[in-house]
Amino acid sequence: MYLLGYDIGSSFIKASIIDIETGKLVAAASAPSAEMPMIAHKPGWAEQEPAMWWENAKDATRQLTQKANLKEVKAIGISYQMHGLVAVDRNHEVLRPSIIWCDSRAVEIGDTAFAQLGKENALTHLFNSPGNFTASKLRWVQQNEPQVYERIHKFMLPGDYLALCLTGEATTTASGLSEGILWDFQNERPADLLLDLYGISPSLIPTIVPTFAPQGYVTSKIADELGFTAGIPVSYRAGDQPNNALSLNVLEPGEIAATAGTSGVVYGITDQKEYDSASRVNSFLHVNHTSQLPRYGTLLCINGTGILNSWLRKNTASGLTYDQINQLAASVPVGSDGLVTLPFGNGAERVLENKLVGASVQNLNFNNHTQAHLLRSAQEGIVFALNYGVDVMKTLGVKPRIVRAGDANMFLSPLFGEAFSTITGAVVELYNTDGAQGAARAAGVGAGIYKSYREACQSLKTTRIIEPNVALKDAYEQAYLQWLKALERMLH
Repeated sequence: MYLLGYDIGSSFIKASIIDIETGKLVAAASAPSAEMPMIAHKPGWAEQEPAMWWENAKDATRQLTQKANLKEVKAIGISYQMHGLVAVDRNHEVLRPSIIWCDSRAVEIGDTAFAQLGKENALTHLFNSPGNFTASKLRWVQQNEPQVYERIHKFMLPGDYLALCLTGEATTTASGLSEGILWDFQNERPADLLLDLYGISPSLIPTIVPTFAPQGYVTSKIADELGFTAGIPVSYRAGDQPNNALSLNVLEPGEIAATAGTSGVVYGITDQKEYDSASRVNSFLHVNHTSQLPRYGTLLCINGTGILNSWLRKNTASGLTYDQINQLAASVPVGSDGLVTLPFGNGAERVLENKLVGASVQNLNFNNHTQAHLLRSAQEGIVFALNYGVDVMKTLGVKPRIVRAGDANMFLSPLFGEAFSTITGAVVELYNTDGAQGAARAAGVGAGIYKSYREACQSLKTTRIIEPNVALKDAYEQAYLQWLKALERMLH
């Protein structure tokens, strides 16, 4: 018997099957074969068609049928890119492309709301500035596309949309609403103070279901199309970063997870109602939060992470594999001989208080610097941006000593892993898991197959452990100080 997990990224849709008895991966697939496109009609905008996610989810599912009998799937879990907006009408038809996580168009709307609510009032109830999160994106549609807004029956997050496609039911979770800055942390309910300010009716919120529980059941039509048994439950969903933490068994205060895909994230768990007064890092309900045992996730996000590495590969290193890029980058000394890269080219960065500064390369010398310098400088720039945010997290009591991550994406680069561990001072534990596997295991908890997530992840194993390179510590710290000076010049 199996569990199935989906992970809706902005580049690919991944699907994984886990054997219930052993907890081990049986099969995995992803679609499409090349990265999904983003629609950017204006600078700072980023949209995707929800139908594209669904078609690729079905494609990945069909690939799995070659390796496993999907009739034996007993529960489904969903992980998804956070903060996106999907709007549907009464027939559950999508009304416009999804405004996704890295879209910056609603920054001014969120900043204005922050001022109108009052900083202390907003942070006490919302833990965050409304920023360019889901609620502010919906407000943008209301103001700029009133004919679309009038037809909205429900708005939802990307994972809610995939669940809708599977079950025919529009639902969401409290954790998901907290991602959209739609949750009142003091009153443990949807955030009426922001909904009222924006003039958004609470009736547009889908039915709220528990994170771990049967949330809906696969319809006969979809079961016939994809080879499932009708009526199996969708029993878990969460945003990709809370889910990544869960995938790594990061559930309790003091535990920390990281990921470095398209964006880079450090995510720490606390049981205290802490927030950054400038909303440079953000706080959400963690997947295992209850009012009796509160669990909050403090999230640092750097938008320009793997997407910078991918951009360089496409535009300056075509024909090279990522392994070859990593080897080239490692041929240059720490600090890239003075070359500095600021990786902020994927929308407004929350850690920079939602400033849209763009990426830049500084101190380039045509006589000294080579392609290898540029490649190393990019990886160091990503690490330094993450460390800049980690310094903010430390002020909230989140202090990384051990950081868990999946053995994937940027952490596949030995240089990146060494730089991250050395500059943050944290030991990095890499594991044989990913978001789709974590969602599958969590579905087993939600369906009552496992008693706890601890039980569900017994097969989780470390693949590598990266410790700070003491010999290079001073060199990395000097390079980081030079990077900070370049950032200050950019900001002022």
